[in-house]
Amino acid sequence: MSLLSALVPLLRVYRIGLLVILHQLRRRLRPRCPPAPVFPAQNGKVAIVTGGAKGIGYQTVKHLARLGMHVIIAGNNESEGQEAVRKIQEETLTGKVEFLYCDLASMKSIRQFVQRFRAKNCPLHVLVNNAGVMLVPERKTEDGFEEHFGLNYLGHFLLTNLLLDTLKQSGTHSHNARIITVSSATHYVAKLHLNDLQSRCSYSPHGAYAQSKLALVLFTYRLQHLLTANGSHVTANVVDPGVVNTDLYKHVFWVVKVAKWMTAWLFFKILRVLCLAGSWRGSRGRSLYNHLCSSIA
Repeated sequence: MSLLSALVPLLRVYRIGLLVILHQLRRRLRPRCPPAPVFPAQNGKVAIVTGGAKGIGYQTVKHLARLGMHVIIAGNNESEGQEAVRKIQEETLTGKVEFLYCDLASMKSIRQFVQRFRAKNCPLHVLVNNAGVMLVPERKTEDGFEEHFGLNYLGHFLLTNLLLDTLKQSGTHSHNARIITVSSATHYVAKLHLNDLQSRCSYSPHGAYAQSKLALVLFTYRLQHLLTANGSHVTANVVDPGVVNTDLYKHVFWVVKVAKWMTAWLFFKILRVLCLAGSWRGSRGRSLYNHLCSSIA
């Protein structure tokens, strides 16, 4: 792999990250912040959130549980997931949160998760495809796929399609079911290598990550087109949360880690503030919670 082929994706990803940070800072310095949105109760609704044991997923689960939804955390760490359930139940005073094991890097595990969910005989009103990995070293999933593409994209692709019938049955003319997929602004600088989707010829963690996020955007747009054409009461949205202070950055260069440690308080979105402000933006500039709740209220 040439030095240039490694540097180009890296520079593209950090350039778009810097632009997003500057945009966030500009919004933060505005004299008046928009009021926090108020959403109606969602009692009787059911949601699945992948990667809901920490970070953005955890805050999403907690917010939906406070609205009265029955939320299922799908994750690959049993102890971490059960601890998240315990904490959310204590904070929200609701027992409508549970954990089901699902390793998105394993097609077998995804199918087993869907079987366990179907055995509950409950509807599904919201699916949040949130879990993901970023800038991991070159490695493969259980099924032999490059990890960014296999987990971030293929795992959620399979999960969404296996749950699609349940979502269609749960949505109604007045209250659509929702599929929310978390992407990244890096999709703007990604290149989809159709002849080498697994990055076998030349691996760049930055290029592989951006490609997986572009694949999610394209999948969501195509899925929404098909849902609309078929008259389904399901809406698919893809959102970019911005640059958020989570532990997703553990594989970045040490220089970036130091810079993040020194400046995250100013430049990065903070999870608690993020949720209170409802400021996660989607494909049309609406907040993530608007996407989650506007059609299922």
